Amino acid sequence: MNIEKNQAARMAVEKIQNNSVVGLGSGSTAAIFIRLLAEKVKKEHMNIVCVATSIKSGELGSSLGLKVVDIDDVSSIDVTVDGADEVDYDLNGIKGGGAALLFEKIVASKSKYNIWIIDSSKFHKKLGNFKLPVEVIKFGSQRIFDCLQEMGLNPTYRLNDDSTRLLTDSSNYIIDIDIQHVSDLKSLSNALENLTGVVEHGLFINICNELLIGGLKKDIKRSELDDRLVLN
Repeated sequence: MNIEKNQAARMAVEKIQNNSVVGLGSGSTAAIFIRLLAEKVKKEHMNIVCVATSIKSGELGSSLGLKVVDIDDVSSIDVTVDGADEVDYDLNGIKGGGAALLFEKIVASKSKYNIWIIDSSKFHKKLGNFKLPVEVIKFGSQRIFDCLQEMGLNPTYRLNDDSTRLLTDSSNYIIDIDIQHVSDLKSLSNALENLTGVVEHGLFINICNELLIGGLKKDIKRSELDDRLVLN
């Protein structure tokens, strides 16, 4: 899949224009994009300012010579290029496999245009193959866990290799839930947001403007979506 990830990342880099504010996504495919962007900026002497969706991505960009600033230092972001753990035919997605969903959603919400880059294995008719991450505060997290269990979502805490609970960049926990039997994503989104203690969830609905798929070499824009487009 590395070949497909490279294909998607290269397609995205070609879309970056000079004098832009660019959001740097998180994850393995986004990391490839960051490296390719740094090469392009250096080679073409571009004036690019970047905002990162995670500490790791910010550090990578800075180490490669990109100008990475705090999100509050820019009024808006022209384009954000990020990966996704799963995307459906309506360009809705699940993100947060790398535990960066909170920052990713904040950056996406401040972006004029959002491009997702994925390999072909992550493009499905319906979401649910990948567990949905829910970021929660540590205080009272077991109550949230119990609520998710009562909702039939089979929650599990995200763990480190040593079996301790993983902490996000904001020092919160991640609870992964199973949504393969959920048909109404919007209702689920609202239900999760109404649980006190939930910081954010990994459902990204109506956020992606353009999906670049390596392997399939597809470039799908939300403005062009129809019921048959992605099946042809």
